[in-house]
Amino acid sequence: MFLTARCNLKCTYCGGSIEESIMPPEITYRLDELVEFISQDSSPSIAFYGGEPLLRADLMMKIMDSVEAEHFILQTNGLLLHKVDVNYLRKFSTILVSIDGRQEVTDHYRGGVYDRVIRNVRWVRKVGYEGELIARMVATEKTDIYSDVLHLLSIPQFSHVHWQIDAVWSPDSLWRDFTAWVKKYNSGISRLASYFISRLKEGEVLGIVPFLGVLKAILFQENMKPPCGSGIDSFAITTDGRIVACPVCADMPWNQCGDIATHYRKLMKVYMVEPCLSCEYSFACGGRCLFFNRERLWGDEGFRLVCSTARHLIEEMMELTPEILKLSEQGMVELNEFYYPKFNNTTEIIP
Repeated sequence: MFLTARCNLKCTYCGGSIEESIMPPEITYRLDELVEFISQDSSPSIAFYGGEPLLRADLMMKIMDSVEAEHFILQTNGLLLHKVDVNYLRKFSTILVSIDGRQEVTDHYRGGVYDRVIRNVRWVRKVGYEGELIARMVATEKTDIYSDVLHLLSIPQFSHVHWQIDAVWSPDSLWRDFTAWVKKYNSGISRLASYFISRLKEGEVLGIVPFLGVLKAILFQENMKPPCGSGIDSFAITTDGRIVACPVCADMPWNQCGDIATHYRKLMKVYMVEPCLSCEYSFACGGRCLFFNRERLWGDEGFRLVCSTARHLIEEMMELTPEILKLSEQGMVELNEFYYPKFNNTTEIIP
């Protein structure tokens, strides 16, 4: 749910606060309406989203006091984490913190925030937070996926690293040569996969979210379509009380599922369309994401380029699978360690 449309940053690839033409800056519905809507779900997970949700930490804590949830989840830029009451902080199952890898990459796109974010991440662990703490990257032209992921894995406070490629909705000037970058990115994924299996042979399962999520689909033959569940069993509540399938495109007509007065079981579902439905990798990719599947802003060639990154990642994980099964038989790793995520923690899995 969107706690606010306002943000205290203006990252190069984002632009900051959500436009008022899309949703109001602050919530306009009553808290009791929210409580009534959520009570219709027997085991809800509530993710706080923005804008920057911690600009309304007061409202967040009030909601946490008012509703019963199986999981509370927070997506934040990390700058205000130190202002959250510790008792509420410990209630979160997952906290996703935006950070783009090495300091020079993060500061280039996010405006010199790296040191402050790392300081707050250390504080979160110091005060006793024991849940998932996910470093959530945006991968764009300055990203070296191998170096940036390994950098974040080296920070002990983070349990996992996830990333999304800044493709399709990015500003026109952000990419100089996306085709060349994809080639470099896919090479980096291969290097990362080699490192991942080398650590597995030492008995360590690295918390690389896209790897684990795809391996879950391969090993357990279980995946949501799309992996984030948007439009099927995961929905976003806008600040004006509309229910949308995908939070990143709250203004799109196909994305509208109802409003806060609609009964949870009667929300409109939004499904993937071709060509993703017929793809051989749909069991693991699920169409990547609803926005990418539905909106061809980069045309067919751009669609194929982005798709090639998902295909490459899945193929790398398929190559690792026999070795993982062998290591499991030898007792080096437990297969259940690849059952990730155990609940919908808002990670989209496919970058």
